[in-house]
Amino acid sequence: MKTIVLWKGDCHNSAVLNLLALCSSALHIFTFTMYSAVKKYLPLPYFLYFCFIFKQMYDNTKVYHCTFISFFLQNNTIKTCKYNILTFLPLNLFEQFQRVANFYFLLIVILQSVPAISTLPWYTTMLPLLTVLFVRAAKDISDDLARRRSDKEINTRPCDILQGGSFKAEQWRHIHVGDIVRIRKDQIIPADLLLLASTEPHSLCYIETADIDGETNLKYRQALHCTHSRLQTEGQLSDFDGLVTCEEPNSLLHSFSGTLHWMGEQYPLSNDRILLRGFRLRNTHTCYGLVLFAGPDCKIMRNCGLFTVKKTQIEILLNRIVILVWRIAVLLELEILFESIEFIAATSRGDSSLYMGFLTFWGYIIILTEISQLIFSFEFIHVVHSLFIDWDLDMYFIEKDTPARARNTALNEQLGQIEFLFSDKTGTLTQNILTFKKCCVSGVIYGDNPCSNPTKEREDFSDQVLVDRLRSGEDRSLTEFFRVLAVCHTVMAEEVDGDLRYQAASPDEEALVTAARNFGFVFMSRTQDSVTVSELGKIRVYDLLAILDFSSQRRRMSVLVREPSGKIKLFCKGADIVIFERLETKCLYLDATEKALEEFAKDSLRTLCLASKNVPEEFYQSWSKEFLSATMAMQNKEAKLEAVYEKMEQELTLLGATAIEDKLQDGVPDTIHILKKGGIKIWMLTGDKQETAVNIGYSCKLLDNNMEILEVRCPRLLKVESEDTSDNFFQSLCVVCFFWKFQDEIFQQDSQIASCTKQVGILQHFVELASKCETVICCRVTPLQKANVVEAVKRQQKAITLAIGDGANDVNMIKRAHIGIGISGQEGLQAVQCSDFSLAQFRYLQRLLLVHGRWSYLRVCKFLNYFLFKTFSFSFVHIWFSFFNGFTSQPAYENWFITLYTVMYTSLPVLSMALLDQDVSCHASLKKPKLYWIGQEQQLFNLRVFAVTVLQALLTSLTLFFIPYGAFYNTAYDFQTFSVTVGTSAVFTRITYWTRFNVLAIALCLILYFIMTFILQSAHLYRVAPQDFSFPGAAYNAFSHPYVWLTILLTVVVSILPALIVRALNKALRSPDLHRVRQKALGNNLGGDACPLQGSLIQTITLSLIKGQFRITSSPNLQVLGHVEERLE
Repeated sequence: MKTIVLWKGDCHNSAVLNLLALCSSALHIFTFTMYSAVKKYLPLPYFLYFCFIFKQMYDNTKVYHCTFISFFLQNNTIKTCKYNILTFLPLNLFEQFQRVANFYFLLIVILQSVPAISTLPWYTTMLPLLTVLFVRAAKDISDDLARRRSDKEINTRPCDILQGGSFKAEQWRHIHVGDIVRIRKDQIIPADLLLLASTEPHSLCYIETADIDGETNLKYRQALHCTHSRLQTEGQLSDFDGLVTCEEPNSLLHSFSGTLHWMGEQYPLSNDRILLRGFRLRNTHTCYGLVLFAGPDCKIMRNCGLFTVKKTQIEILLNRIVILVWRIAVLLELEILFESIEFIAATSRGDSSLYMGFLTFWGYIIILTEISQLIFSFEFIHVVHSLFIDWDLDMYFIEKDTPARARNTALNEQLGQIEFLFSDKTGTLTQNILTFKKCCVSGVIYGDNPCSNPTKEREDFSDQVLVDRLRSGEDRSLTEFFRVLAVCHTVMAEEVDGDLRYQAASPDEEALVTAARNFGFVFMSRTQDSVTVSELGKIRVYDLLAILDFSSQRRRMSVLVREPSGKIKLFCKGADIVIFERLETKCLYLDATEKALEEFAKDSLRTLCLASKNVPEEFYQSWSKEFLSATMAMQNKEAKLEAVYEKMEQELTLLGATAIEDKLQDGVPDTIHILKKGGIKIWMLTGDKQETAVNIGYSCKLLDNNMEILEVRCPRLLKVESEDTSDNFFQSLCVVCFFWKFQDEIFQQDSQIASCTKQVGILQHFVELASKCETVICCRVTPLQKANVVEAVKRQQKAITLAIGDGANDVNMIKRAHIGIGISGQEGLQAVQCSDFSLAQFRYLQRLLLVHGRWSYLRVCKFLNYFLFKTFSFSFVHIWFSFFNGFTSQPAYENWFITLYTVMYTSLPVLSMALLDQDVSCHASLKKPKLYWIGQEQQLFNLRVFAVTVLQALLTSLTLFFIPYGAFYNTAYDFQTFSVTVGTSAVFTRITYWTRFNVLAIALCLILYFIMTFILQSAHLYRVAPQDFSFPGAAYNAFSHPYVWLTILLTVVVSILPALIVRALNKALRSPDLHRVRQKALGNNLGGDACPLQGSLIQTITLSLIKGQFRITSSPNLQVLGHVEERLE
């Protein structure tokens, strides 16, 4: 009989269950019969589609088991790719045209294709738009193919499924709910399973959970005794006919509730019976499991968010500006039509004035919105900035041959605007390598004195006095101290090539057990009932009577053992506070131990206290009955166990304390210090225990001794009235939030951000409080909770966020943040594959943000300001010309000049600035992290800066048009000469900034301008295509007159004169000291540090001579630079 898994819904009685099972079997027969009947007329894909629709309806009953229809539906298949052959083109175009600029210029192309209103050739906009769409589509399909390959690799992994009384080799995608699968050593668990049995004693199963919580240390699960004793062969497994009722699929990784109905009995199921998808089987030859959740219903998949198209704040603002430009153009056109309606009616030549006005309106829309080149240039700049990140040797990790990678080329400038940084702990900040450094036994500190002959494994702890005392055996407390280290733990030992290797549930335990081994107390092996230890060469077997588990609330762990002599001992280790509370009344060495702990804390070492106790036989017998009763309790089990534990852990004898160093990655403390100076608030989100998280916080300088720590375990504590507390208080405050205990009060069970008033209030209080603090640490956080914290800060603070992690448990957080960074660590490449940028080490983050991010933001903002300035000043000339051409929408320039102006005549200087410009060197950026605030406050590109840019463009356009108009008034010069003069003045006005990197670009543009102008305005081309080349000989005629050149010179000088005056006044009014500070802050090390890609400050407009070099500064940024000077003072 097949096993049935029922997800809890509205069906709970056995009659309904039997009815559902009967209906399920009938459905399978019906499906097979239907396909046999229609297969000649209905292709298989369409039949499967109808099966899929029916399956969606059938899913509402929450009943699954292995059936014919399951063969087609492939329940365990996962899909993270976005496209297929049929959906790529429509979906990708839909995504790309969600960008307002792309959609807007598509409309312009459509308008240009209508001959009646076209004032410019359609290809002037169509070709750049197609280029942008193609390049972006190629990148998107490349990324999606990588995801598809990853999906295929996962879905086709091998596994053994029980079919027809024996296990057969299948692929992961063929697994269905209700199947029994066999997992072998070192294999990954393919779905969420109920552990039925294993080859280990008592059906223990050891697992590694790195893909779930980031921890590489072993944990264990154990099967029910009923399944362990009765399901050991393939025949017994094939006859298993149990019914499992359990919770519906959810994202809660640390909890599970269900019941196994089998052979007339009911057995409760908890999280310690479940193997989750992503676990890896270790130290266990084989285990067998029943599939409870498969495919997207697995808990780890429920913790994975969907891929979203990320947009930078600048891109969002640019979309708003494009809409604003369109509105301005429409208003201008309506005003022009209103003023000229009588003139249009008089010159309509038989056509209605309304029709002619309609055509004129759309004609002006075309010529006034010629900024299509912006899209292509924007994409090109992003790609090159990404290549700079890829090529940066200072972010190349030689040891693993791993460079930095920009996996998303559209987010570079947002790296310069980060306000909140969310970081994982294990593998991101730390190497997850702990070392035993010091210890205190009977009030004596060991670890400061060098050992005369230290072993290789003992290089980090050396003390000859300790070694001599251990060998002599005179100090019994010292022997007892290391005995506790060797016995009180849950470490597993395995022998590999004659070498003893340890697998521990935490790195702390592994470090302590390794330290005991180094001093002669070697943990050899363990079973369910015993622990074997070699003490200074003598083998001793301790009967394991009970394990009093560690928890974040207890902050301690104890084991109750019977020594070979028959005595019963309690060995305990834990945090100093909880151990001191349970010591005997007259405890020796208490004061000395406290002083030692203070000394260890100053060295940022993680500490534990050790204690022991002799347990009378009579007391143990009575206590064991209470312990057994508490373990069998169905209600309030944790509270009852805690009461039993508390009864045993009293009147302890203090033995000493240990001090462990958690090795951080190189450069982590310095990186965090620099980023905090740059105004970035750093939050550490970890699934680890609170004590571990806080200790790491101190080690990496995220916390310091001057901070006051606010520990939040209860949501009521979040209701802190910020107005009653000074800002100075929050500047030195760290919030440590314990998520596991009140997650249900903050987040709904489906792991979405709460929507009810109470929950929103709690979350709002938390974000409001935590955002004001200098540092926040969230411990015991699930992967989806990490993402929800990031999302809450994004929504409530309207801040730009960055998330960085190295494991699969960080994927959802990485996807949810504005910028996601994956660390190429020891936990695989899941985080890297889902990230926007990848790094090999956390320390490279400071260069990525403070150098590349800040430069990219600076360059993109200057590019946009410059591009919009030159485009608006170019386009406004058409408006002034319309007052003199009868509002006929005739362009003021020659058509080919309009086409090539942004593409060829002025593109190279602006691209040179956008690609190579620097305000300070890379070294100065790292030394002056406070310069980073400009991007955080969006000072270089916002609506105010845009308004100033439009005003400057307006004034410049007036100069460009009316000076040549006045110079040619009542002269013999015609319209074509006038157009060439205005165009040439525009070209020279746009290239008036000079640096050593763009001189060549300027020269090339000028050469191209004159060559192309003479060619396109030649008489030969006019004879070939008179409609396309309507300016024959105009360039030669214009440039042969000195009067035209003088007019051009006057126009250019008057155009840049206002900016020169502003620059001169700025220098005159500022004090010399501030000027020197500015030069120092801006990295004007003309003969100093050599830095790659060193260039100019910013665009065109103002020219100053500094030590023989030209330096250009844009007047819109003078106020911003003034703020920098004030902050640097």
